[in-house]
Amino acid sequence: MSKSGVKAFFLGFIPGMGHMYLSKFVRGILYSMIFLFVFGLSALIGISSGNEEAFLVGLIFCFLIWVINMIDLVVTIIRYPSQYSNPNLAVDHSFEGLNVPNDANSTKTVMLSLIPGLGHMHLGLMYRGLTFIIGFFGILTMIFFIAVLTGEGGFLVFLGALPIIWIYSLFDAIQLLHRKNRGEVLVDKSIMEELDEHREQGKKSKMLATFLSIFPGAGHMYLGLQKRGLQLMVAFLFSIYILDVLHLSLFLFLIPILWFYSFFDALQQISKHARGEAHDVPIVDWLINHQRWVGIALLALGGFYIMDQVLLPILYDIFPEYRFNYLYERYFQTTLVSILLVAGGVFLLKGSTKNKPKGGEHE
Repeated sequence: MSKSGVKAFFLGFIPGMGHMYLSKFVRGILYSMIFLFVFGLSALIGISSGNEEAFLVGLIFCFLIWVINMIDLVVTIIRYPSQYSNPNLAVDHSFEGLNVPNDANSTKTVMLSLIPGLGHMHLGLMYRGLTFIIGFFGILTMIFFIAVLTGEGGFLVFLGALPIIWIYSLFDAIQLLHRKNRGEVLVDKSIMEELDEHREQGKKSKMLATFLSIFPGAGHMYLGLQKRGLQLMVAFLFSIYILDVLHLSLFLFLIPILWFYSFFDALQQISKHARGEAHDVPIVDWLINHQRWVGIALLALGGFYIMDQVLLPILYDIFPEYRFNYLYERYFQTTLVSILLVAGGVFLLKGSTKNKPKGGEHE
């Protein structure tokens, strides 16, 4: 029974799942158990002792385990029998799988592709490979340089762009390898030149749209769904900001929910765009027709930030004996969040009452 290399690769983002899909159960269970053990142990030590450094070290080890898991999975997929051995099976060449011929040259190309750009250079695409190498390692160097120079660890969050570049580079190299094996002539041009050609021809790359969808809203914007993409992007980033400012760790589960909703919605929009059925419909139409409430919310947020960052420090410096900071952190934020939740609940109940049909009316 043939297996899908693409499905195995994406399942591999959860350590061990890709190997299990390929029936490599021993390695799959081993990767899963080691990853969960290291993560759980570091989290337990960090929470019990309050030592954040121990938790960060654990996360670094988890990342190394994940990298080893992905490299091993890619090597396993290369050696796996091709999914497209049936010549009558229709293949979508815009998003070909990770299954490649088992000859030594193809294997070497894919192995070199684990370092962004080297696989392209092995195919003779020096300029395209150089753009991936400079893009990947240039961003990595710049982020660390800015973080060290400013002393702000928050800049390290932009390291999340590196896995996207790495995955796209790997898939792009394998796609070009498929084209070369079909006898096509490869043209050495950068990603930006290719995107400009697609834009002029009115075409969109399904593969690029899928990878951009890793960041909420970006895939939608690439497809031309600006309103929908902007709402998803703002909702995701604004939720992170609000939860951090108000210390609402209880609602952190909303972040992955928003991410998964955005990603799977992007996949649906990609399919609709290919059929010519995609429309730029906002997620929440209510905001467009009620911009006044959006303005009030922004004013309230600005007032809160001024009080939090300006007024309270001034009051604490003038009247240190009143412990304004303690009273604020202990009571004010909790009271504010409670009022917002109660107000939101009342608003929803009021709306459901209005929509409820009157007595005697039946559908």
